[in-house]
Amino acid sequence: MASSVNPTVRRRRLGQELRKLRELKGMTAEEVAERLLVSQSKISRLENGRRSISQRDVRDLCGVYGVEDHRIVDSLMQMAKESRQQGWWHAFGDIPYSVYIGLETDAASLRVYEASLVPGLLQTPNYANAVTEGSWPEATAADVERRVQVRMRRQERITDPENPLRLWAVIDESALRRIVGNSAIMREQMEHLVEFSLQPHITVQVLPYAVGAHPGMYGKFSILEFHDPQDASTVYLEGITSDLYLEKPNDVQAYSVMYEHLRMQALNAEDSRRFILQVAEDWAEDGRKEGPNQQP
Repeated sequence: MASSVNPTVRRRRLGQELRKLRELKGMTAEEVAERLLVSQSKISRLENGRRSISQRDVRDLCGVYGVEDHRIVDSLMQMAKESRQQGWWHAFGDIPYSVYIGLETDAASLRVYEASLVPGLLQTPNYANAVTEGSWPEATAADVERRVQVRMRRQERITDPENPLRLWAVIDESALRRIVGNSAIMREQMEHLVEFSLQPHITVQVLPYAVGAHPGMYGKFSILEFHDPQDASTVYLEGITSDLYLEKPNDVQAYSVMYEHLRMQALNAEDSRRFILQVAEDWAEDGRKEGPNQQP
């Protein structure tokens, strides 16, 4: 059964504490790896929270760092135990971006720029299904259904009445114009976007073609920020076979500045709604030309 404890966040925080202990000891990751007869990459993955941490790992590292306070060791051991529990997403099997889901689940705010697609948190089930089928041609029907279910489950973060995720989305016009599925699905998706953009914690801005060249032309990215000041803001870059997480302050600052430029160049929220409604009408007109039997 999935636990309410977020294992991704536990691993991240535990890794931060272990890094602090290593630095207080004045040791490099290479020196620690040599003492424990493991690879340096393992120590790095433990510290950045990308690898599961066992209680034995914690015990061995505390031994190397000379931690004598049993309360500290016990606390770290408990964090290691919790980090190995399962989040809700594990019930759906092997999800390649599970680390990101864990971070998104615990985030306070999310800034996302999308160049080709409507952001996952704002997709309708029909659009999500068509996107998954188109971007993953070898997937079975069961694979597609599972991915769509995960995407819909993720959306509970922005509909949570007590602690909704603060979402700011800048979407390139290409994402609104590229047909995914059919015209009816696109019209439904545009109307869905407008509906969500009216929520006080959600801002949607459109970056129209007329802007020309802009900083987001290098590709999509997301910036996650957290309630706990100990959790560093993170830039997420999605890849085909692997993802990249940037946490260094200089990297986060560079992407934050880029995002501010994108927000400045995009239409404001009200003009964006009008723009999306016009695109919805364009898709409706296309649907009327294609015939009355088209369904989302």
